[in-house]
Amino acid sequence: MSILAWNPSPKVASARDIGKRFKKDMVIVLMIDYEQGTLESVSYGTTPDLCDKAKQFADVAYDAVIKALT
Repeated sequence: MSILAWNPSPKVASARDIGKRFKKDMVIVLMIDYEQGTLESVSYGTTPDLCDKAKQFADVAYDAVIKALT
């Protein structure tokens, strides 16, 4: 059994809050600042397995946005 690591990051906390508010067990957030040319992603899952899956989905979404922007 894996133990879910607590991540105190404000961005992860926001994803966790979204999950709780909308009753979702995985959340990914993409943050784009087009003018600054930055892209960030954050992911959250309620269990270690779901956290890993959310990270995989966030990576795919991140790559897709990078491709679309270029």
